[in-house]
Amino acid sequence: MLRPRLDLGGGRMTYVFQPPQVITLPVRGIKERFPVHLVYCVGRNYASHALEMGDNPLRTPPFFFMKTPESLIPDGSDFPYPGGSNDVHFEIELVVGLKSGGRHIPAESALEHVYGYAVGLDMTRRDLQEQAKKMGRPWEAGKSFELSAPCSEIVPIDEIGHPDRGAIWLEVNGQRRQQGDLRQLIWKVPEVISYLSGLFRLAPGDLIFTGTPCCVGPTVRGDSLSGYVEKVGELKINVV
Repeated sequence: MLRPRLDLGGGRMTYVFQPPQVITLPVRGIKERFPVHLVYCVGRNYASHALEMGDNPLRTPPFFFMKTPESLIPDGSDFPYPGGSNDVHFEIELVVGLKSGGRHIPAESALEHVYGYAVGLDMTRRDLQEQAKKMGRPWEAGKSFELSAPCSEIVPIDEIGHPDRGAIWLEVNGQRRQQGDLRQLIWKVPEVISYLSGLFRLAPGDLIFTGTPCCVGPTVRGDSLSGYVEKVGELKINVV
């Protein structure tokens, strides 16, 4: 049975087919879940990663791309190696979860909008991304494919505060492949929120993947990936 729902004009509406359910993430320590609105990602926010990708490591204005909420998969999941690519890369990241939003948020008050943090992976079809860059086309095929955003539980700020330093790393089959520190972010979390809010109206439930340190690399079926952000926690997935 189709469910009625209020429309923007205050009336009632029904749907021609059942709308999808809200995508959510678990929250550490409570049964209530974090409802996801939109997923933003910061490109090349560590100097070391910018250099390895042949880009400018300086504080040029940040740029963003998006994934869909349907890209999220929880900790402990299997990541199905996607079709259309022979070069899928891992990128370990700190993820910010917002509890409120708005436009033109000052950096000085940006952290007031944060609910908590998580550990995420920005899985990337690198061959498709590089092809798009050479042709001056969008990155969606390389970045926004299904199940491309493994993400851990959200850890509320009441438990950990706002981590602005600490280790971030990724291991593949028990071997350390990426290693960095949150202090190395070119654009810090308050700055990212402020800049992003000048481009989009941020909202409760938005996630922001804040960028990856250097040494991204390919993964293959059978790999076990384990990521870590100090104070926030771990994320583990298996490539199948």
